[in-house]
Amino acid sequence: MTRTETLAGIVSSLSDFDPNALPVAMARQAIERFITPIDSIELVPLRSALDRVLARDVISPINVPAHDNAAMDGWALRFADLDTDGPKAFESIGTALAGKPFTGTVAPNQAVRIMTGAVMPPGCDTVVIQELVATDGQRIIIPARQQQGQHRRLRGEDLCAGTPAVSAGQLLRPAELGLLASLGIAEVPVQRRLKVAFFSTGDELRSLGEPLDPGCVYDSNRYTLMGMLTRLGVELIDLGVVPDSPQALEAAVRDASRAADAIVSSGGVSVGEADFTREIMNRLGEVAFWTIAMRPGRPMAFGRIGRASYFGLPGNPVAVMITFLFFVRDALIRQSGAIPRPVLPVPVRSMTAIQKKPGRTEYQRAIVGIGEDGMLQARLTGSQGSGVLRSMSEANGLMVLRHDQAAIAMGDMVDAILFEGLI
Repeated sequence: MTRTETLAGIVSSLSDFDPNALPVAMARQAIERFITPIDSIELVPLRSALDRVLARDVISPINVPAHDNAAMDGWALRFADLDTDGPKAFESIGTALAGKPFTGTVAPNQAVRIMTGAVMPPGCDTVVIQELVATDGQRIIIPARQQQGQHRRLRGEDLCAGTPAVSAGQLLRPAELGLLASLGIAEVPVQRRLKVAFFSTGDELRSLGEPLDPGCVYDSNRYTLMGMLTRLGVELIDLGVVPDSPQALEAAVRDASRAADAIVSSGGVSVGEADFTREIMNRLGEVAFWTIAMRPGRPMAFGRIGRASYFGLPGNPVAVMITFLFFVRDALIRQSGAIPRPVLPVPVRSMTAIQKKPGRTEYQRAIVGIGEDGMLQARLTGSQGSGVLRSMSEANGLMVLRHDQAAIAMGDMVDAILFEGLI
């Protein structure tokens, strides 16, 4: 999105956009187009770069590997010296070890004992693995039917000097840290951590440690949000519980928009809740209130307050988690400057019949396992009410019933998304 593009402009360009019955895919498309990545770079030591977002391409300063080397233990020799019709005897004249190259000259019909990773001796182009070689001391016998260049890694085979090693926008995982270390790179440019403010709304909410008055409940949403945000590696700004009053809500949102890049709230966005929410949000910024065609998690607000993106999530605990996973998570990753990795569904066999009408996406909490036939199967955790947070704790994934999908019979194949690595 460009800085001048508005949410209203984006929405108007989407065909059949209905804020009162918005398909999940269309809501995700609008959010993706509206989000602007931050652009604030800092240099950090490689050992501190895990789960940070690379800000610039890293160009390899060296070839990897730096020399032709052996991919297996065996003997290095000239392929031209081999006999294609039968075994051939070679004189073994020395050893090449990783970090200790053979420095002599290899004459015709001579071979060098070589270990994995060792530099190929001058003139040698082929490695014969040790399991195939017979030896009688100084002589070794190489069988026929070898391939030229076998078991040899070429200089620059993994990376050539001057080519990109890791691209900007890449989340630096253990593999990327190892790759960068192999290039001798001690510091990397990364995006600064995204600052995310979050709070819950509701007069009935109590923080941990406070007594519960009649009709009140402990605020669980801030803790699930805190956990999911922490997994994204963002900097957290916890604004606590905000009462249902225009003054308190406006003050909280103003403070959050000045301190944070993104704001996530729970509660106060559904039809029938305090009318001042919509008025305040639209006065402070550009915020749209949508009814998503999904279950759980129908009501949602999205837009921008000041310079901060804003996500107003439902108040029910499960709905908070589901809307975060499918709308907020990728948006914050993108705003952090990273490229979100697609969440890949897996096909599972439903062990439960599920009633459903086309026209909305449903996320059913499930336990996915392996059946007796070796196929993945899923059973529901029980009650699927949006306030039953225990069902999310018991589940290891979600059965995803697509927008156009109808009722599911027991034994039907459906998509599932596993929680491992997601939350």
